Amino acid sequence: MATEKIIMAGFGGQGVMSMGQLLTYAGMIENKQVSWLPSYGPEMRGGTANCAVIVSDSPVGSPIITGDATAAIVMNLPSLIKFEENLKPEGKLVINSSLIEKKAERKDINAYYVPANEIANELGNSKVANMVMLGAYLELTKIVPIETVIDALKKVFGPSKQDLVPLNKEALERGANCVK
Repeated sequence: MATEKIIMAGFGGQGVMSMGQLLTYAGMIENKQVSWLPSYGPEMRGGTANCAVIVSDSPVGSPIITGDATAAIVMNLPSLIKFEENLKPEGKLVINSSLIEKKAERKDINAYYVPANEIANELGNSKVANMVMLGAYLELTKIVPIETVIDALKKVFGPSKQDLVPLNKEALERGANCVK
């Protein structure tokens, strides 16, 4: 792996920021160079929230991702419309097919359709749809092992929320299975 530049986007409340922070933290655990850049702005009011995550073997020059994203994880339709064009050719577009019926328009990228909300609901908690999407992305790129994300989760959650770790691990694994 040289450098992964990932845009994660969705409605506020879909866990986009925490998904990005977890991946960034997992990258740090793996001794990679990382950056995490959240973007809220006026979009916070019911629109899209997004973050740019860079995980690299070499120092990160800028946290900003313009038209050279290696991947985009989109949780809702406005995010697909806004960020599909930011992928470089052969980039990976991971689409939450539970909420997005539209297919990717570009033919020079690789699109993956993950029914994240259905899987999260099957697991009994709609809040883990973001972990399902992250699991799919991890399987496609092998940027960090799922186990490292679980370690990051344990540190972020702290002792009081350890009971949520198995559910999140299952969500990551179910997402990975969607794209195997």
